[in-house]
Amino acid sequence: MQSRYWLAVAFVSIGCAGAAWPDSAADSSEHAYPAAFPKGHYAALNALPDWGGIWTLNFPARGAKREQPALKGKYLTDYQSWVREVKATHGNVPHQGSYCRPPGMPGIMGVGQYPIEFLFTPGRVTMHFEAWMQWRNIFTDGRKHPDADDFDPTFYGDSIGHWEGGTLVVDTIGVKTITPLGMGMAHSAQMHIIERIHLANGDPNTLLDEMTVEDPVALEQPWHTSFTYHRSRDMNLLEFICEENNRNPVNQQGQTGFE
Repeated sequence: MQSRYWLAVAFVSIGCAGAAWPDSAADSSEHAYPAAFPKGHYAALNALPDWGGIWTLNFPARGAKREQPALKGKYLTDYQSWVREVKATHGNVPHQGSYCRPPGMPGIMGVGQYPIEFLFTPGRVTMHFEAWMQWRNIFTDGRKHPDADDFDPTFYGDSIGHWEGGTLVVDTIGVKTITPLGMGMAHSAQMHIIERIHLANGDPNTLLDEMTVEDPVALEQPWHTSFTYHRSRDMNLLEFICEENNRNPVNQQGQTGFE
């Protein structure tokens, strides 16, 4: 990753020269955002909505139907082949990769049973997931997405956001193509996710994530879905160590079995 390389070079150079890091954004360059220089920015957090506690996914009501991604081209034919294999094997389809590998975006937002915690700090909203002990950074300090040549795709992509009243609007690109769009569904490197996350009207203990997924290569049209979560203020996230009791060996073809 070029940006991290040049940051490391700059750090070594500054260290050798005996220079000190600035202690506030005002003392730094135009690229020193509040997420990296938080001093003096904490008072503004009091104006943000109260998302304290932990949030657990609400499962859809019985019989409820969600909009499904409208796949196209190779992504559609590959999914149809996967569905046929599932039916032919009564659901015993080899899993590609380890079950200890987290789903990434957008799947991590729809993982049931394991709650999420939000941390507000200057210029950043950090999401802690109990599942796989993952975290996701959403930068709200005005930065833009890096140039395509300056960052590598990741499981959660590059997320930047801004507040519209009590709604956090999140824009995510750069998600690895090994993360599933849905069960048996793949996406391209051009996937683009927009989320509007906010408390439900009249119910401060319900949180909504209204998500739109665009992918001009894999999808016929944008896919709209939403997740709702309920709050608990008297619980904490638990430690999740997948490898501690992992009984899913992976063969040379990258397929996961059972022991």
